[in-house]
Amino acid sequence: MLSAFRSFPRLFLLLALMLAGCASTPYVAGSADSYFTSQQLADRTKVQIERGTPHRGVDTFGWVWGIPAKLILFDRRVENHRIGEKTEAEIAAYLRDNELTTVKVRINQYRPLDDWGRLAANDAVGAGWRLTFGAVTVLGETVFPGRLFGGDHFNPYTNTIHLYSDVPALALHEAGHSKDYAGRKWKGTYAAVYNLPGVPLYQEAIATNDALNYVRTAGDSADLQEAYEILYPAYGTYVGSAISGSVPYGYFMGLMGGHIAGQWKSRELGKICEPPSKTYVHPRQPIDRLPFEQ
Repeated sequence: MLSAFRSFPRLFLLLALMLAGCASTPYVAGSADSYFTSQQLADRTKVQIERGTPHRGVDTFGWVWGIPAKLILFDRRVENHRIGEKTEAEIAAYLRDNELTTVKVRINQYRPLDDWGRLAANDAVGAGWRLTFGAVTVLGETVFPGRLFGGDHFNPYTNTIHLYSDVPALALHEAGHSKDYAGRKWKGTYAAVYNLPGVPLYQEAIATNDALNYVRTAGDSADLQEAYEILYPAYGTYVGSAISGSVPYGYFMGLMGGHIAGQWKSRELGKICEPPSKTYVHPRQPIDRLPFEQ
């Protein structure tokens, strides 16, 4: 037990190093001409954001099933299956600003047949990966629907974001994954190696940092504080999982390290960060004001 607590400062440092979260330069938005996309998938994505029809019994079950996640992240909005307009508006703005036009967002929605169709259409991912890892992933979503069992996530094989939490920062984190994958030529390989030890730390750090930097640019100080307090502990769960086999109480240590780091970044925001710049840039394009500020 003592050796575990001796490792705690190093976990805190690891979180601080891997999650910058306070960039001094304008947010770099993605550009459509730099992505590797599927025209077939684009043709299927007529409406980017869809909502599931509210159902009291199903949604109540999902809320109860999500209690452990609420406790882990100290937020009752996690997996509450009642996503508000602000969360939807945030992810819609993110997709627009990053020119992610082929990404589908399912807000508390169960549409397995359409997901299988998107899997078949997404030729931006190699057929071999779609027929193996992709099919297993979609099968899991079909048999264990997030509408009941929660689990906000991005599926790279169908290019679909599934949301069950009314937390804007978590939605932006999943959107950050979609942006990361959009720029990858070998998407299937990139998705498959996620299952290797340590790789989730890398990919999750990319999505988390992108979400934090986007909030810093597009939001206000309160939004950024909230993002720190939810995304750092969320990342801490991945750190904890990665070290749980070698560090006693590793998962708990990673989670609590994330909470402490998130609270510290939130409270020190005014001292260590400059005010939001309210500007973003596209690659090879000049700095411009955000669309909603024009």
